[in-house]
Amino acid sequence: DSIFFRDGVRRIDFVLSYVDDLNKEWEKKLERRKEFESNLQKAGLELETEDKKESEDGKIYFVKIHAPWEVLITYAEVLNIKVPIKENDIPSMVENPLDCMLAPLRLPEKVMHPEPDYFTAPFSKDKQELYLINDESTFFSPSMRNRIVNYILTRCPYGTEEGKKKFGIKRLLNNGTYSAAYPLHDCQYWKKANDPNCDNERYTLYMEWARFLRFYKEQPLDLIRKYYGEKIGIYFAWLGFYTEMLFLAAVVGLICFLYGLFTMDENMSSKEICDPAIGGEIIMCPLCDRECEYWRLNTTCASSEYSHLFDNVATLFFAIFMGIWVTLFLEFWKRRQARLKYEWDLVDFEEEQQQLQLRPEYEAKCTQKKKNPVTQEMEPYLPLTSQAVRFCISGTTVLFWVSLIIASMIAVIVYRLAVYAAFASLMENTQTLEPISGLLTPQLATSVTASCLNFVIIMILNFLYERIAIWITDMEIPRTHMEYENRLTMKMFLFQFVNYYSSCFYVAFFKGKFVGYPGAYTYMFNRWRNEECDPAGCLIELTTQLTIVMAGKQIWGNIQEAIVPWICNWWGRRKAKNNPENLYSRWEQDHDLQTFGALGLFYEYLEMVIQFGFITLFVASFPLAPLLALMNNILEIRVDSWKLTTQYRRPVAAKAHSIGVWQEILNGMAILSVVTNAFIVAFTSDMIPRLVYYYAYSENEDSPMSGYINNSLSVFQISDFPDRNNPKMNPEGLVICRYRDYRYPPDHERRYLHTMQFWHILAAKLAFIIIMEHVVFIVKFFVAWMIPDVPADVKAKIKREKYLTQKILHEYELEKLKERL
Repeated sequence: DSIFFRDGVRRIDFVLSYVDDLNKEWEKKLERRKEFESNLQKAGLELETEDKKESEDGKIYFVKIHAPWEVLITYAEVLNIKVPIKENDIPSMVENPLDCMLAPLRLPEKVMHPEPDYFTAPFSKDKQELYLINDESTFFSPSMRNRIVNYILTRCPYGTEEGKKKFGIKRLLNNGTYSAAYPLHDCQYWKKANDPNCDNERYTLYMEWARFLRFYKEQPLDLIRKYYGEKIGIYFAWLGFYTEMLFLAAVVGLICFLYGLFTMDENMSSKEICDPAIGGEIIMCPLCDRECEYWRLNTTCASSEYSHLFDNVATLFFAIFMGIWVTLFLEFWKRRQARLKYEWDLVDFEEEQQQLQLRPEYEAKCTQKKKNPVTQEMEPYLPLTSQAVRFCISGTTVLFWVSLIIASMIAVIVYRLAVYAAFASLMENTQTLEPISGLLTPQLATSVTASCLNFVIIMILNFLYERIAIWITDMEIPRTHMEYENRLTMKMFLFQFVNYYSSCFYVAFFKGKFVGYPGAYTYMFNRWRNEECDPAGCLIELTTQLTIVMAGKQIWGNIQEAIVPWICNWWGRRKAKNNPENLYSRWEQDHDLQTFGALGLFYEYLEMVIQFGFITLFVASFPLAPLLALMNNILEIRVDSWKLTTQYRRPVAAKAHSIGVWQEILNGMAILSVVTNAFIVAFTSDMIPRLVYYYAYSENEDSPMSGYINNSLSVFQISDFPDRNNPKMNPEGLVICRYRDYRYPPDHERRYLHTMQFWHILAAKLAFIIIMEHVVFIVKFFVAWMIPDVPADVKAKIKREKYLTQKILHEYELEKLKERL
């Protein structure tokens, strides 16, 4: 179980594996490997090959790679890696008096801060005596070493084919020359290594971070960064911070929900609907043509009571609160990010460094060259005409898939309209459903089945589109890794935004808004009558839709993330378990694990950002959404850490000083959430019509809301039904029926036209939207202005470090000059 060459001294920084299959490509692959390995040795790397006879299955060769000191210092300068120059002399922050209360959540200091705090400077080969080099073998951490070796592997040539120079490990993996390339974990995750030179960081991470029983503990971010690199470290820092902030939103959301629960009995609307003398006497117009019968309003008693849980005054407060919460979250994250940037030596790490590093695929596919104005060197470029054609194909493909989602959503709406009549007639005529008929209304049955169907379609389209998005992004040939990731991010996010939220937007803003009225209903494709909302409002249906899609996505996501890699690894390991452990080497153990991949982190961010949309865009309809998200994220942190530590090969360390393009996406969603929640409260909830009735139309001073239900229902004369709408049966010989709208009665001179109350309510809704948006936006921008992006103490530390570094370098140059003179 060693991580060293056979001499026990040289550390294995990377492993390549291949299978010697004797097919027609065998000689070509052998030639490529010889050339590639020869060029790696010319670049200064040291190789050691394990014969297939030594491997557990007798088929796989392993090439172990070690980067000697000379190679490390050369490429540390190329990659601008910062290294210790002087111990940090800035006194630590004053201790927080609440620290003793938070002690149970803390991890041991050695786990939280595995390295002393240093001032750092970019490495320079000529000034080695400047840096705090105690031991050359441990000066560069394993994550730095594997990053350097990976840089060499991605740029090492392996020959010329079809007149083009070929290079890079990625191409060799794609064409099957090598089967895998990965850095090693430092030990088993469940026990420490026997070798005293091993750091055992994987074991520490598993024991202190990756086990679910540690869910209440803080995350050892410095150790995560040291082991996996800054890019993965910043993801877990963001996920942890987001989860902490969710705690506040979840508590307030739970209080709002409990308010709705405790005031259910005081809700006058549901009282009137449930009252046999009021709701029992109101005969409602049929909910579908011909097949449906007239029905009594009190049959929706249960759903009107449950609707109050989410449609009450607390909903308005929570919508405003979440508008401010999202600003606080984003602003405080910027401060947290600035602190991490300083602590992790990323202050001077700019994306320009990544911009200068071309993707190997770009270099390979672009044969034409031109001078780079920055570096003044000739480099490959993609002609403008080729770019335009590729973007046209890419844009058309994305547009086609977004259209496919909209088409599938329309299909689900048609399903809702088509099966509603079936559910209505089934529930009216089936005696066995009588015990639950109060709870399971035709509206709710349609909504639940449609939401489940919609969720299945979402997951299928997602699965297919992921592959399409990667294919079209590869076809565009982006110039740098950062450009590649940003383009893929925008494509995937646009698609998933439409895919996950379109059904919620339909229920929130379209369902029940374009119904018409009895005798003049509106139809989809001139065939299916548009859906009506429940007499208690559409909000309960939006809540149902949101719960099924959000909870379903989270459950499916955790199954996919945890169980699938575990099953794959178990399947791959089952033979190896029959052999003694001493024959199962460290590189073979890691070879049998799953690959995290270059896009592994991308999918983690995407999952969390989609969840962020659910808890911000539609939170006015479901105050418990932040609580659901909080419970999921507590599990998510441990699932992600467990799978990364136990089920996946060690990813190649990469640098990142922020969450990148996701920050802009979160900012956009934060602004959009204020608008959507204002519209949900105004148009989906029943709050504004109730308030207008309370202040302008109520006639009972003792109980201002009594009579609201009767006031909100208009009267229709049954004899005015055209044949298309007229029910087949009217056994009670009814003359009138009621429907949800504000229209004049049949005996009025302006029969069936909108009343003044309708226009009052519409004006109140529009006024509410304008006022709520302006109030929340003013508070948001004021809060954002008040909170500086970089904390004052971090600014001071950055200035102090720059000053000291310049001073040390200046003194060093002076000393050198004196020696020369």
